Amino acid sequence: MAEFDAIEFIEKTKQGDSPDADEVRDFVRAFMEGHVSDAQAAAWMMAVCLRGLPDEGAVALTKSMLESGAHIDLSSLEHTADKHSTGGVGDNVSLVACPLAAAAGATVAKMSGRGLGHTGGTIDKLESIPGFRTAVTPRDFTTQARNIGLVIASQAVDMAPADKRFYALRHQTATVDSIPLIAASIMSKKLAAGASAIVLDVKCGRGAFMRTAEEAQHLARLLLALGRAHDRAMAAAITPMNQPLGRAVGNVLEVREAIEALSGNGPEDLLTLSIATAAKMVALSGAVATEDEARAAVEEALASGAGLAKLQAMVRAQGGDPRVVESPSRLPRAEHVELLRAPVAGRVTAINPLRISEAVDALGGSRRRGRQAIEHAAGVVLLRKTGDEIPDAGEPLAEIHAPSRATLEEARTLVGMAIRIGDTSAPVPPPFEIEWVD
Repeated sequence: MAEFDAIEFIEKTKQGDSPDADEVRDFVRAFMEGHVSDAQAAAWMMAVCLRGLPDEGAVALTKSMLESGAHIDLSSLEHTADKHSTGGVGDNVSLVACPLAAAAGATVAKMSGRGLGHTGGTIDKLESIPGFRTAVTPRDFTTQARNIGLVIASQAVDMAPADKRFYALRHQTATVDSIPLIAASIMSKKLAAGASAIVLDVKCGRGAFMRTAEEAQHLARLLLALGRAHDRAMAAAITPMNQPLGRAVGNVLEVREAIEALSGNGPEDLLTLSIATAAKMVALSGAVATEDEARAAVEEALASGAGLAKLQAMVRAQGGDPRVVESPSRLPRAEHVELLRAPVAGRVTAINPLRISEAVDALGGSRRRGRQAIEHAAGVVLLRKTGDEIPDAGEPLAEIHAPSRATLEEARTLVGMAIRIGDTSAPVPPPFEIEWVD
């Protein structure tokens, strides 16, 4: 290709003059060939954050990142399905919904990522299981999907490598929350992973990258358009993230909670979303004729324990200790567990998910401070959620799981700041709601 003028391309985007599809394609190619530096790519992404990118540009960016590497061919498998969340705090739905969908007839083949920004990553959660192997070859990925019906693995090095490089830069340069960059990143990976049906969970609220309903709608519709342009069966939901999902925030703690949910004892909001997501995966995959049949199959998989057995089969196949599914006490434990108690009686009126995420980070449970290794057992368990009454001062609000006493003080302060207690006359929040987008 002719020499690419990165400066002109960045300047054009910065001035709000939208690049066309050919320019975006040439930019990605030049970046991957080393003619555009990381600094220039980061500058362009910042320009996109500030000025936006039209849907045509997002389609071109997705296609270019998809074509930068290999694809997994799942065409020999029936009823393939995948799901993705745009990221939230305490979001362990993949660990519940995917086993349920697989037990209900779908072939679930999912590539997942690590934590990004303030959100947790499914791969980090799975790697908290002793021995669990997230790096799986494309051949083994397909074989496990065929034999077990469930595989969740990290993105292969040669799949959408352009996205992998952009993803790392976004994490380092505060360019995570751009709608077109999010959409292109998600769909380049989802399309490369090969599933014929994809269900998307777009988080909306204080703990999400999409803070407003308008932003969430925009992202959901763009994601649907990108998938349908590549002949995928698509569904997208908008779900609330104004407080952490479930009660556990932190890798080991979220794995433990997912096991509890698959045993029928999980938090109501987590189970509501997991069942709905799994049913949509099963229906879109074509494993059953109707959505009502899909939901019935998922609920039976939960009640019978088939979903839990499917999780255990995946853990065993990927080298993890399958005994943790039957005995979560085998999972790593934090050295120190401290209760945070309520200073006054009243009602919990708000829980700031960003503060809870910051507390987990302070405990060493994320990569936000440039850590290569994280404390998998670190985290917070909320013993009260928004709307819960606190009958007396001194009642426990949360458990803080810390690897050392040195990390406790900052985490305790952040969790205390996150949980707001008001008068008992404060209104109770509405039930957890899922909005499906056409």
